[in-house]
Amino acid sequence: MTENMVCAGAVNAVKEVWEERIKKHSEDVKREKEFQHKLVKIWEERVSFTRLKEKVTREEGRVILKIEKEEWKTLPSSLLKLNQLQEWQLHRTGLLKIPEFIGRFQHLIVLDLSRNTISEIPRGIGLLTRLQELILSYNKIKTVPKELSNCASLEKLELAVNRDICDLPPELSKLLKLTHLDLSMNHFSTIPLAVLNMPALEWLDLGSNRLEHLPDAIERMQNLHTLWLQRNEIACLPETISNMKNLETLVLSNNKLQNIPVYMEEMKNLRFVNFRDNPLKLEVTFPPREGTDGEEEQELFGLQFMHTYIQESQRTGDQVNCLPTLPTTIGSNG
Repeated sequence: MTENMVCAGAVNAVKEVWEERIKKHSEDVKREKEFQHKLVKIWEERVSFTRLKEKVTREEGRVILKIEKEEWKTLPSSLLKLNQLQEWQLHRTGLLKIPEFIGRFQHLIVLDLSRNTISEIPRGIGLLTRLQELILSYNKIKTVPKELSNCASLEKLELAVNRDICDLPPELSKLLKLTHLDLSMNHFSTIPLAVLNMPALEWLDLGSNRLEHLPDAIERMQNLHTLWLQRNEIACLPETISNMKNLETLVLSNNKLQNIPVYMEEMKNLRFVNFRDNPLKLEVTFPPREGTDGEEEQELFGLQFMHTYIQESQRTGDQVNCLPTLPTTIGSNG
């Protein structure tokens, strides 16, 4: 009995030794793999950083990172070594996301990441207080963070052709220097309150969305000189649009307008309008001018067409005004 116990104890002791050795060997192998992985990652980072440095140029005194048609699905953290960059231009790189460390590039003036596959804008974007231009058109962005309102120097924002953006946070009305905004080819069904309340806005493109009407509060945009609203579903224009005294260009082609309201005659600063491809009730023609192609003149001369149409509609009594939009459309801001 005692001998059997001694043998069993010896076997267990040997077993424990071997298990300990196997465990230690497994841990050593794991550590070695982790070490090798780190070495590979460090090497890849160095290679990536070397490639990135080759893409840095100087133009007009600015330090610019410029990459075109070269695959960069992610940007390495080693990019932080180039934190003096003032401009990023990365086009058609397949970039999947804006790096979380973007906020550490405090010298950025222009961030142009158009024509990639970016799906979201990180909140850290709001740390870029010197940023003047943010161009994210032709991506897959669905929402815009309210933190973008902290980019106090922002003058130009382009979010065209993201397809699914349908609203903007009201905080963006704090962008006091924003003059240029492109929201074309998205999913907006009305003009966001944030846009109506942007005090410095001069140029706005909301073409190819799902706008069905324009709010009465559109008159708030007193500095606006160019408004693109082509390819929507707008059926009539609010009377308040005539209060937009600085508006010079108004594009309303490919909508559902059946009439041109008489109050548009009050918009004395208008230089260019386009009502092409709307189901207007009246057919208006005017004789061609000498030395010009009549059809081309009629097609391009939108202002003359507008004035003639209004005169004809007054003559025939075929004027219908829009009903005012409900206060809920305007909101409580401003």
